[in-house]
Amino acid sequence: MTHEDKRKSQRINSHNLIFYVCLDEKNNPIDQGMGRTLNISEGGILLETHAFIDTNYIVSFTISLEDVIMDIKGKVTYSKKRDDGKFESGIQFIESDESKTRILKQFSVIFKGEY
Repeated sequence: MTHEDKRKSQRINSHNLIFYVCLDEKNNPIDQGMGRTLNISEGGILLETHAFIDTNYIVSFTISLEDVIMDIKGKVTYSKKRDDGKFESGIQFIESDESKTRILKQFSVIFKGEY
């Protein structure tokens, strides 16, 4: 089974610049940076950054999807360095409320056929 097969929802290519803050297990800010999403789904994002993000961190960020701005937290599930020197980190959403989940579903439905 591939990593793609394990996903609960389809990823949609989406390039959004974001500012993120890395939090430790006590929600204390540890690090911060800028990155961009490469794709997004109802359950998470693939984030491209210039710095490694430790998998022990929770990432807090604000993202704009269409005209909606959402504050989201996610657990870093993996972070790997690419050949070009940038990093890709898988972020699984946590603490998602019903309205955020609905917006993410709508975003996925709207853009599903465009990529």
